[in-house]
Amino acid sequence: MAWGNQTFTSDFILLGIFNHSPTHIFLFSLVLVIFIVAFMGNTAMILLIYLDPQLHTPMYFLLSQLSLMDLMLITTTVPKMAFNYLSGSKSISVAGCATQIFFYTSLLGCECFLLAVMAYDRYIAICHPLRYPNLMSPKICGLMTASSWILGSTDGVIDAVATFSFSYCGSREIAQFFCDFPSLLIISCNDTSTFEEVLFYCCIIMIIFPVAVIIASYARVILAVIRMASGEGRRKAFATCSSHLMVVGMYYGAALFMYMRPTSDRSPNQDKTVSVFYTILTPILNPLIYSLRNKEVARAFMKVLGKGKSGQ
Repeated sequence: MAWGNQTFTSDFILLGIFNHSPTHIFLFSLVLVIFIVAFMGNTAMILLIYLDPQLHTPMYFLLSQLSLMDLMLITTTVPKMAFNYLSGSKSISVAGCATQIFFYTSLLGCECFLLAVMAYDRYIAICHPLRYPNLMSPKICGLMTASSWILGSTDGVIDAVATFSFSYCGSREIAQFFCDFPSLLIISCNDTSTFEEVLFYCCIIMIIFPVAVIIASYARVILAVIRMASGEGRRKAFATCSSHLMVVGMYYGAALFMYMRPTSDRSPNQDKTVSVFYTILTPILNPLIYSLRNKEVARAFMKVLGKGKSGQ
């Protein structure tokens, strides 16, 4: 088996995205600021939803899970990138690389399925409000969320094991700032075409199927919203759904571009740019989109601030 032939004392080299020019030092500093804001924003979102009883609903529970996934995703890639840049080291061990691939791929898969669950939740809430307590009970919501985690983690295990079933000879330089399995396949000395074909069909299940669920759910939601007699109800429904659709568009657009292209069509610069978008920028945009466009989250935040001031 090729895994047994891997040279575990020979690390991979992450080429990264920054050098030490003034412009790149500024961009690196900007990434660190984004990381801190994303870390704090997603942590605050999770704590707000946990602490405020009025946010203990399926929609906000799912939102807290999305924030948790974003929090884990950004901490999977940015700290290692920052350490390598500041220390001058570009290496990552085989075990470290496999760990990054597992968590990174798992979390992307989890988010794919969770976003579909969130779309279904909005469909039930708007199109079948009287049946919502039964169709989105805490038990059903918990089962769907757990399924998202399990399916995503299964995909992560499969991708990590499959990636390291190949041999890597010659250059062990990865044209990325983290271990991403498409970038590893490029430097493999084995024929990876069969795995890439299997990966393409897996992406259909992991990306296209959830997208189909989202499109079907929101098509029904839009029709229901248009028929609403109340202008206030229509505005509230559109505000909630538009926030979710903004996240879906950013996330799936980048995922489709990244993982449904053959290795031969890949450009390292394009891959780095897209990777920065959905591993660094998306985790900061999610809490901003949902908090700035959501009165309940804003109210909970002000309530916590008020308690903090009164306790001083």
